[in-house]
Amino acid sequence: MKLLLISNSTNPGEAYLDYPKKDIKLFLEKSNVTEILFIPYAAVTFSYNSYVDKVQQRFGEFDVKVKGIHNETDPVAAVLAAQAIVVGGGNTFHLLKLIQEAGIIDAVREKVRQGTPYVGWSAGSNMACPTICTTNDMPIVEPHGFEAFNLIPFQINPHYLDAHPQGHAGETREQRIEEYIAANPNRYVAGLREGCIFSLENEELSLTGSKSVRIFKNGHQPLEVKQGEDFNFLLS
Repeated sequence: MKLLLISNSTNPGEAYLDYPKKDIKLFLEKSNVTEILFIPYAAVTFSYNSYVDKVQQRFGEFDVKVKGIHNETDPVAAVLAAQAIVVGGGNTFHLLKLIQEAGIIDAVREKVRQGTPYVGWSAGSNMACPTICTTNDMPIVEPHGFEAFNLIPFQINPHYLDAHPQGHAGETREQRIEEYIAANPNRYVAGLREGCIFSLENEELSLTGSKSVRIFKNGHQPLEVKQGEDFNFLLS
């Protein structure tokens, strides 16, 4: 498989999709991609067409056309014909519900497993996991279960933060993930900090980014793994 899983679309003070644009460009060029099928269903407070336009502004810099799946009369056929599949960020529950209603989960899974490139950021990275259970988002809608594309065997928590703000009495991100691994003891969770990208090519999982990834597994102390180190244990 060919996966590019991005923690966040935009770093503070930067333009939209600025920091990962070179990685996206190179990733798509390797497969000679000139058009991508974009899944904008994570958008809630703005239109899908405006989301496509926003992504097109960035992807147009490397001569890639963006086609929104919401404009396709046959979403499954659009998936099967896609040169590459890209899933944007937003609300993960909304994203999954609309994907379910479009009936494309199996089609995307099989298409990507056969070698079609997949790019996701934030909620789009969550969708590559077995489930969306490690999203940070509020369940504003109710999907029919939490099963996602299941392209990788581990969970990602995008936008991972170590901070515990002063005066905040609620759980930290780490405490929430510890709850997840207690309830799901056989699953790894990767806390993917902002500005970081997982790529999976030729059965090799690697990290791009200056920050380390915090790895959680039930019964083990959290582990920090950085760029250049081995991440392939997450695929076992």
